[in-house]
Amino acid sequence: MQTYTIMSRNIQLYKSRGGSLPLMDDFLLHIQANNYSKETLYNYERDLKTFDTFLTVELGKMPFSQVTKRTIEQFKAYLNSTDRRTAEGKASEMMLKSGSINRTLSSLRRYLSYLVDMDQKVPIAPNAIKLIRMEKPHSRVTELKELVELIESPSKFEQDKHVALRNRAMLETLFASGMRISELLSLKRAQIDKTGRVFIQGKGKKQRFIYLTERAKSHIDAYLKIRDDDSPYLFIPNRGKNAQKKDRRVSSNYLQMKIKQYRELIGINVPTSAHSLRHGFATYLAESGANPAAIQILLGHESLDTTTRYVHASDKYAEDTHKKFHPLKD
Repeated sequence: MQTYTIMSRNIQLYKSRGGSLPLMDDFLLHIQANNYSKETLYNYERDLKTFDTFLTVELGKMPFSQVTKRTIEQFKAYLNSTDRRTAEGKASEMMLKSGSINRTLSSLRRYLSYLVDMDQKVPIAPNAIKLIRMEKPHSRVTELKELVELIESPSKFEQDKHVALRNRAMLETLFASGMRISELLSLKRAQIDKTGRVFIQGKGKKQRFIYLTERAKSHIDAYLKIRDDDSPYLFIPNRGKNAQKKDRRVSSNYLQMKIKQYRELIGINVPTSAHSLRHGFATYLAESGANPAAIQILLGHESLDTTTRYVHASDKYAEDTHKKFHPLKD
């Protein structure tokens, strides 16, 4: 029996649960060995378990060797229904978004590619799994005035001084730098130099510099002045079970919950999250004339196409463009 451990949320080895997908433990170990994040490993495991559940429960224990292109089309329909089951086999009535469905299909495709690399027989070729059409919702960016009001909300609504200073500093940092929420919450004091330049390792372990505004730096300094601890992390909880941990950090659920609370208190009707501050950072830099290539570097995007989705997202940008360039504008 294999003695290594797959480090995704302490889930037991797949073979010990009677799974039917060949070499799945080896595949997960391959992902882990290639230095992917724990979250990525966890997603691969869940996605493949979902496919295994589909074969076992929905198709009457169909052997992996009998999977066909028609099976994959049935799996797509299953993922896109309210009758699907979770990776643990429990009923789920939530509809998956196209992005989540495509992530699952991509995981399956990557798994098949691994089997091919290992000279294993596969029932269908990896490229036979086609992704579904993505919906393209209208992008809405919160107006700058409302974003600023949101960022300043902790000072207005929080009664606890520590919480007010910390939450204000977190929101100021998000909008000043355009960093991801995961990057913010793993930020350490030592990563920020005296000029406000921050060196971070972001998504896919890609490294980059980001920059703080003087405004954001002043709020971070105000927060750090009331800190009396030796934690290396920039933002930490001050009460609850996380406050007792050596590597304590503010959780993403807490920050997202607080942003939702502030949004409701000030009456912003556009859905707004931590990602909205990153989105707004890119959009309003672009509206002020920033070079898209520079924004790409600041956001840590691998492709300029990804950045462009932020750059041209706001209705105001489209309206100003129409007024400025339409041939019959006068």
